Amino acid sequence: MRAERVDHPIDHDQAVDTLRRSYAAVPTGEPVRLAKRTSNLFRPRSAPRVPGLDVSGLGRVLSVDPAGRTADVQGMCTYEDLVDATLPHGLMPLVVPQLRTITLGGAVTGLGIESTSFRNGLPHESVRELDILTGSGEIVTARPDGEHADLFAAFPNSLGSLGYSTRLRIELQPVGRYVALRNIRFTRLEELADAIAEVTATRSWAGERVDAMDGVMFSPGESYLVLATFTDEAGPPSDYTGQAIYYRSLRQRTRDVLTAYDYLWRWDTDWFWCSAAFGAQHPVVRRLWPSRYRRSDVYHRLVRLEHRHQVAARIDRLRGQPARERVVQDVEIPLERMADFLRWFAGAVGMTPVWLCPLRLREPAGPGSARSWPLYPLRPGQDYVNIGFWGSVPIAQGAADGDVNRTIERTVSESGGHKSLYSDAYYDRDAFDRLYGGETWRAVRDRYDPDHRLTGLYEKAVARA
Repeated sequence: MRAERVDHPIDHDQAVDTLRRSYAAVPTGEPVRLAKRTSNLFRPRSAPRVPGLDVSGLGRVLSVDPAGRTADVQGMCTYEDLVDATLPHGLMPLVVPQLRTITLGGAVTGLGIESTSFRNGLPHESVRELDILTGSGEIVTARPDGEHADLFAAFPNSLGSLGYSTRLRIELQPVGRYVALRNIRFTRLEELADAIAEVTATRSWAGERVDAMDGVMFSPGESYLVLATFTDEAGPPSDYTGQAIYYRSLRQRTRDVLTAYDYLWRWDTDWFWCSAAFGAQHPVVRRLWPSRYRRSDVYHRLVRLEHRHQVAARIDRLRGQPARERVVQDVEIPLERMADFLRWFAGAVGMTPVWLCPLRLREPAGPGSARSWPLYPLRPGQDYVNIGFWGSVPIAQGAADGDVNRTIERTVSESGGHKSLYSDAYYDRDAFDRLYGGETWRAVRDRYDPDHRLTGLYEKAVARA
């Protein structure tokens, strides 16, 4: 079967030429940014002084090959649009990050994760090749081997500091029309860890196949592992896009069914549980809040407005309440250290719920071990759990803004883990280079961006440039 067009004809070459011209127009010495309407970053950044790169023509699916189970996708295409193109073929990306407006290019250069990551790793591990606009202004096609293999390996977690992807060819996997769910409750974190290890090793639980796995901890004594099986036959599906709220269902149901589409976006309607901060979980507000605006990108725009205008912070000051520190992080902790970390987090930080997403770097189909990725050096063969927590905590008297995040960073490192860089980071440069492949990053940058026009990785992630 031929690869099939899934959109109206796209002049991809013209869109790439437009991008290159906009890059050439950025004066030397000025920061290079993408001119895009949405963002899933949580770190504030300095205001740009020049227009961003024109990526307006790079947001679509170019083709889907149902027989070869691949898709060619432009770098600014959102997973929402990609899923719309692949599901009619009974296919989905190997990993679909949980928020609709995450882009393919963003998930590769900035990382992503979801419930299939215990068997499929991270989104960049399903990329077969990608075209990258480098700092020298050239477009190169990077693959796992060949002339640009060094750029292919270093691109994940480079956050645009090594270039921007214009096209990616990714692998797809079959998915049924429905997803059957089992919500397994645990009262001891060690038992939860044992269950994750068993499912990762056998891809089954109690005799039933497991295609996807994630979970939620409400407290150290109450956590849930959600085991998903893709199927074409299931009972009537639930709907969590209306009054019902998905994360609450884990406490109410032992089994559930969602359509494949609703399963992929089950966390987006309420941005996990963060929609409560806007009143969107109050029954009256929820009825009045149009469902088309119950989306993570809408909530994120509200957060950006608060960052800009500080309305809630001013109200808190008028009420005599302490200032708050934003604690928005995803961290990877080795499975054997998960229980200790979660207990420490519950006592030291106290934010609940937290998301749990098991992760293992993708194993090759043939002989050999999983490859490592130098800018986010998880260990091949190691089971990790991504722990996600998103909110804020009061700044204690005598403490500084950022102290809680710094303590989390130290504890993650002491636990043998790693932290994603989409939000606030406080590392000094030596620690950052040690944790995020600084030596490799510099060598690749010197080759592909000899004039160092692109903002450095440390400057982006820590200095907020």
